[in-house]
Amino acid sequence: MREGYEGTGPGAITPDGCAVELYSRLPVRDEPDVIAAAVPAGARILELGSGVGRMTHALLERGFRVTAVDESAEMLERVRGARTICSPIEDLDLGEKFDVVLLASFLVHAGDAEVRRGLLRTCVRHVAGGGSVLIQREGEDYHTNVPRERVDPSGFTVRIVSSEPVGDGVNSVRAEYEFPDAAWTQTFRARPLTEEQFEEALGETGLRVDQYLTEDRTWVRAVPGGLGGRGA
Repeated sequence: MREGYEGTGPGAITPDGCAVELYSRLPVRDEPDVIAAAVPAGARILELGSGVGRMTHALLERGFRVTAVDESAEMLERVRGARTICSPIEDLDLGEKFDVVLLASFLVHAGDAEVRRGLLRTCVRHVAGGGSVLIQREGEDYHTNVPRERVDPSGFTVRIVSSEPVGDGVNSVRAEYEFPDAAWTQTFRARPLTEEQFEEALGETGLRVDQYLTEDRTWVRAVPGGLGGRGA
């Protein structure tokens, strides 16, 4: 288990505190539609941190060709219909280029800034010329609107119980997931990033914002290159 990360509940727990069985139960939301609207039809997608394939399967159904990467073999065992690669993201070097590189699940907010740089360098290393990197950011109030609770229409409850500073601009976040027949918790470290800090983080690794894709600005299309305009 990585330092500062922990998970409880039935089944296998990954090094970052994610429970395989939990993520197999979580429904996909509107993320595949956001992605499909932002990239060419039939694009080759490198999905970094695919987990059990919640988005992978939805993207395959929409006609995309997906290579799913995760550091957990237990997670990848649940992926169907995609090429899978078991590797830490920051170490990945496939010697290939993809139309789209996908970095979702708030991975860009890794507590360790060097890990974040490694994740973004992997994105740059694998994106084709003329391609794009799609990144999912935390919402503005992710660390301030705490505690909060959401009851999913499918019948489970998710709570962000706390987000407490642990030093160097990093917070320890605790989440709870309660189903009628089981419960899980996950504790992880996250670094809040203002929009300016986020764009600076991209610039460190040779990326720039091309367009914010959603009204809440949590989904971003980035491209390699220097300074340039951005969409609203």
